Amino acid sequence: MEKATFGAGCFWGVEETFRQLKGVVSTAVGYEGGITNNPTYKDVCTDRTGHAEVVQVEYDPRQISYGRLLDAFWHCHNPASLNRQGPDIGTQYRSVIFFHDAKQEKSAKASKEKLQRTGYKSPIVTQIVPAAIFWKAEDYHQQYLAKRGLNNCHL
Repeated sequence: MEKATFGAGCFWGVEETFRQLKGVVSTAVGYEGGITNNPTYKDVCTDRTGHAEVVQVEYDPRQISYGRLLDAFWHCHNPASLNRQGPDIGTQYRSVIFFHDAKQEKSAKASKEKLQRTGYKSPIVTQIVPAAIFWKAEDYHQQYLAKRGLNNCHL
């Protein structure tokens, strides 16, 4: 199994996007990339901890490629929107890929460049940075939409 970590706005809908993909073994929502140890949702919502809301994906590379995960990531949010997705505003909603090794870094950068050339007139603002400590979010956030019989949270 391998890990991939993505931030694309509110983690509820992003998690559900990845949970639906064949080859994804598990998902967990949490916080990454900030300065506070063991942050809570309340802490992250202050927009002062530096964390992004993220989904950590455990996947079977024999069933799904990292490239396919990147495709899902690019299509589940607007990567040209700085620190905002829909009604959610703040750095915790930034577009970010936390890579776990050099191969993921190379793939993420290549896919971003390709998307910029072929799909967006506005600059893609997605950060591509090394994975940091993943802090798992509170239990009530895990599979939030699935627990409510929903598959997205778009207004």
